[in-house]
Amino acid sequence: MTGSAEKGFKWWQGAIVYQVYPRSFFDTNGDGIGDLEGIAAKLSYIEALGADAVWLSPVYPSPDRDFGYDVSDYCDVDGKFGTLAGFDALLAALHERGLRLILDQVLAHTSDRHPWFQESLLSRDNEKADWYVWAEAREDGTPPNNWLSAFGGAAWSWHPLRQQYYFHKFLRQQPKLNFHNKDVVRAVMDVLRFWLARGVDGFRLDVANSFVHDAELKDNPPLPLEERSFLDWVHAPRLQRHIYDANTEENEWAMREVRGVMEEFDDRWAFGEFSEEPSRLPLYAGAGKLHTGYTFHFLEAWSFESVTFRAYYEEALAAAPALWPCITFSNHDVIRTVTRWGGGAGDDALAKLCLMILMTLRGTVLMYQGEELGLPEADLERGDIKDPVGDLYFPFAKGRDGCRTPMPWVSAAHEAGFTDGTPWLPIPESHRMRAVDVQEAEPASVLNFTRALIRFRKAEKALTYGAIRFLEAGDGVLAFEREYEGEVRRCFFNLTREAVSVPASGEVLFETGEAVLREGALRLGPHAGVVVA
Repeated sequence: MTGSAEKGFKWWQGAIVYQVYPRSFFDTNGDGIGDLEGIAAKLSYIEALGADAVWLSPVYPSPDRDFGYDVSDYCDVDGKFGTLAGFDALLAALHERGLRLILDQVLAHTSDRHPWFQESLLSRDNEKADWYVWAEAREDGTPPNNWLSAFGGAAWSWHPLRQQYYFHKFLRQQPKLNFHNKDVVRAVMDVLRFWLARGVDGFRLDVANSFVHDAELKDNPPLPLEERSFLDWVHAPRLQRHIYDANTEENEWAMREVRGVMEEFDDRWAFGEFSEEPSRLPLYAGAGKLHTGYTFHFLEAWSFESVTFRAYYEEALAAAPALWPCITFSNHDVIRTVTRWGGGAGDDALAKLCLMILMTLRGTVLMYQGEELGLPEADLERGDIKDPVGDLYFPFAKGRDGCRTPMPWVSAAHEAGFTDGTPWLPIPESHRMRAVDVQEAEPASVLNFTRALIRFRKAEKALTYGAIRFLEAGDGVLAFEREYEGEVRRCFFNLTREAVSVPASGEVLFETGEAVLREGALRLGPHAGVVVA
């Protein structure tokens, strides 16, 4: 495997994890959808980037109502991506290069086409009748409580065969598994064992806060008016605190069950997605629970100010100072970083600055495909929208397709070299001009900057393993120091589009943008950043 961890640390602590969205990475058979062979064909690219591990979004069989996050078979590979044998070959190829493989696991719910649900809905007394969350209607026929789906509307759908409602935190085609049933828990833990036995190095657990619901089906309370932000008013489900449909204290034992399975195998890693109630992260991750997790603090942040970064460490993680964090600015669910924090069709200076902040903050880095190219969000037309969230809110919000468009490999090639056919989502011109081949030929490109930045991070133990302490540096400047075994590295970032000066001394080790350190003063040009010894 890639390198060896510092004594006292696990391989994943401080690692660079590269997230691949398989259907948009590289297509080898011309059907317009990326596949496992395409990932295997680009392993040299991932290796050259400097990644330690690859996280794959779901590749299991799925009817694609939610593009793989509605699983119809946990122990196979969807034919559009390849075969189970092809998966094994990819895993072996990754391990041969010293790279590890992390699988996305969607255990909170299944597709409504999963055999478990198909059996469960047939009657109230069959073997799997209680494998999902079924409930009686109220006397007037309305749902049993006020729970709202994260994708809009009630989180309950009526099924005439059972003459009951079933719970779905997301689409109605994603029925929620009942973790109060021990048979369900055993079944999903065996899913983890299936993949771990094949050699998978770990899991990213989708909506890990949502495994265990409140057995009494109590109503969620409203989010207090004084706590509501603009984002909350945009989407009705955010107007209630999700503490009974998800984020329950009982969810802790589910995380302990996962950790128990992980401990059956050597040197494996499980981290969870906690998109709601971030203060409960310490309840679910830490000793005896998930190894770690991440919240949506950065993923939903629109404010590019120093307080955004400080708050995560000084407030969100305050209750768990010993917890090793995962740091990510982007993934397959949110607007791409340079668009969210800069707007427009792209900003390479901002892209470099964001990457440099990401690589110098404390934690395991999760970097979404295309961030190393500085790709902006794609602005899609109505006819291109595939995401159910975009379908619901278009044109006021276009959903998640804008961050899921295919990787551009060769600028002048058909469909930027992603496919010989027609891609499942279009590739915008702003991406084609930032294709891999263009950037590899340009020494100052975002891609070449990222490669150099990752090499620098790996050579610096303070940046990989060190503690973090934030510094006061004035308006518009993010400043912190990383320290490990007496070695200190100070990091300064100008988050504005105007030049700034801050007191500083030492030697500049790495930089982006215009930076001059002289006579106790550091002058940073717009969106410039430095690491100082």
